[in-house]
Amino acid sequence: MSTAGRTTATDGAPQPVTLAPLSGPGQQPWNRQRLRSNNEWLLLERLRCHGPLSRAQLARDTGLSKPTVSTALATLELAGLAREAGRFAPERGRTAVLYETDPAAGHVLGLDIGRARLRVAVADLSGCVVARRDLPNRGRSANAVADAVVAAAREALAEAGLPGTAVAHTVAGTPGVWDERRRSVRLAASLPGWGRPGLFDRIADGLGTTVTVANDANLAAVGEYTYGAGAGSRLFVYLLVGTGLGLGVVKDGELLTGAHGAAGELGLLRLPGCASATATATTSTGTTLEETVSADAVVRTALDLGMRPPLTAEKVFTRARLGEPAAVEAVRQEVDRLGYVLAVVAALLDPDVVVLGGGIGRSADLLLRPLEQALYERSPLRPRLEPSRLGQDAVLLGAVATALEAARPEVFERRTAPVPG
Repeated sequence: MSTAGRTTATDGAPQPVTLAPLSGPGQQPWNRQRLRSNNEWLLLERLRCHGPLSRAQLARDTGLSKPTVSTALATLELAGLAREAGRFAPERGRTAVLYETDPAAGHVLGLDIGRARLRVAVADLSGCVVARRDLPNRGRSANAVADAVVAAAREALAEAGLPGTAVAHTVAGTPGVWDERRRSVRLAASLPGWGRPGLFDRIADGLGTTVTVANDANLAAVGEYTYGAGAGSRLFVYLLVGTGLGLGVVKDGELLTGAHGAAGELGLLRLPGCASATATATTSTGTTLEETVSADAVVRTALDLGMRPPLTAEKVFTRARLGEPAAVEAVRQEVDRLGYVLAVVAALLDPDVVVLGGGIGRSADLLLRPLEQALYERSPLRPRLEPSRLGQDAVLLGAVATALEAARPEVFERRTAPVPG
């Protein structure tokens, strides 16, 4: 594998911004250059979170002297990280020049790799999506899926007028759990062959960029916490119900992933006393929780109740809205099963907010009120239930948000590094 493309795991969500010096395993010993770099980073983050701002305002907010602020801003402008944003004319005093970050200083890629669809977004350093692709997943092999992701990302970059070298970081969301030792995804039953080692290295090489791999439900939680219904909650759960079942948990702004990255893989639980649809006569494997509440389960229930194929979960919910008895009953049974899931989640985590997302989550208009009742019948713990505000883009925007956390300091270090000479 080339050094340009490499894959890593992620075990954390974007953290709330703190105006602290750069830190990490690569931090240099203290010297004058490092002090200047820390001041520049401090001002850049202040501009990102609160800009546009004047020199005087930056000095007041950070405690740095005005000459230090002026010198640091000049460096940031020269590096293409900050720019003038206009002027402010107060009633008294001199007109002040306002500064802001330059979002075009770097870009990131977010990837959402699902069984049904592939989604790609190119975003600048402000998080603004400048190009995207959304297409059906028609790959007949794992390699074909990986190559389709690369092709879609290249098309999005071309639309944005960007070379591949403009991408500072890429984050890919996928079902399952990333295994760093094997360099592959495990527990991704919805994508056959997806557990073969080398697939994400193939994507990284095709893009020529670092690729961080993360669970899709975790990224959806990050996206919904950053941009949607989970913002500001103390302990927030994103329940993804679609082709699979998973949940992401964010506590005080931090994503909880567990000791091995598998926290939230609720769908893997096997239910006692239930025969699996895929079990053979020689196995005792039970039905998983995912098999009982996913979109496929809604379709199976509807078929058992007499609805005629071809069916999708979306069609079942649409016909339930029209009052078709079999569809209404299929939805009622889904509510009953999801109510059990919510009661388990409430008992284990005691969240203040649970957001319903994924394909099933798009039918929150039919589900939320009866789900509240189903939960209240099973548990005295009553978190607030909310529909996803990001809809089908939750995983993608979570990937973008996570990529930005890595890209911003990377771009800063690259653009402000002293020129050897």
